[in-house]
Amino acid sequence: MPTAPLADRLTAPTGPLFFPVTAYAADGSLDLDAFRAHVRAGVDAGAAAVFACCGTGEFHALDLDEFEACVRAAVEATDGRVPVVAGAGYGTRLAVRYARAAHEAGADGLLVLPPYLVVAGQEGLLRHYREVAAATPLPVIVYQRDNAVFTPETVVELARTEGIVGLKDGYGDLDLMQRIVSAVRTEVPGDFLYFNGLPTAEQTQLAYRALGVTLYSSAVFCFSPDLANAFHRALREGDDDTVNRLLDGFFRPYVELRAQGRGYAVSLVKAAVRMRGLDVGEVRPPLHEPAEDHVKRLAELIERGHALLEEETK
Repeated sequence: MPTAPLADRLTAPTGPLFFPVTAYAADGSLDLDAFRAHVRAGVDAGAAAVFACCGTGEFHALDLDEFEACVRAAVEATDGRVPVVAGAGYGTRLAVRYARAAHEAGADGLLVLPPYLVVAGQEGLLRHYREVAAATPLPVIVYQRDNAVFTPETVVELARTEGIVGLKDGYGDLDLMQRIVSAVRTEVPGDFLYFNGLPTAEQTQLAYRALGVTLYSSAVFCFSPDLANAFHRALREGDDDTVNRLLDGFFRPYVELRAQGRGYAVSLVKAAVRMRGLDVGEVRPPLHEPAEDHVKRLAELIERGHALLEEETK
């Protein structure tokens, strides 16, 4: 069942969920000062929570010491104002080590990413997430995507597991999500959290909202919190005219640009953060930097998005 206080703090967020990029210096090492500045700016801009070292934060590229240092830096930068949820992943033993490192660093919860590479059956997946959840007292959000896709019956069992408080969906099968939500609501009374975790989740959030899923990741918040906040506020207030105007004028073109390159869900975001004035370095391999013409189109698109906000206030 959901565990306070994380579940309570995320139930009705006042702003988007912030997934900061991880900052690197020119030599490729961590730049914790830039990372702290990035996290502080996001919290100051109204983030409801900080999800550190997750997909946008290049969890895959961090060794255990770097991971713990980044989570600790995020905790320091938030200073208790909002919860910090840390990524954890790979096989079960490694995921447990990352979970314990996050706990030692002061995180408030875990987002457990799909296990590395293998395609496991439901029984093995259930055991994996239960062992990670049992490794620390931190509340766990399970991330469904790629090689970790669950039946409604498995999610019911996850919801019954002590310490597992929610499911983040990056798979995008709305029929499956409806059946999951219905099964958990029927079998496990109480509040279980659901998150839209698709890339640029604003693009699909109207559909997820119809399922009762109000929480979502916002990578755009990393570089344009004003755009992300305006969209989040319009959704919360039922202002679908503003939602659709931002979708048509910014988010859909941004998603189409993101689709122009592999790994752009991270590298394009990082390029935009640099563009907005904070040097967070480049992505680590195997990701690569966006093409120059794509970065130029990104700048034009951000400018267009801000123009939409100015039109809204007139």
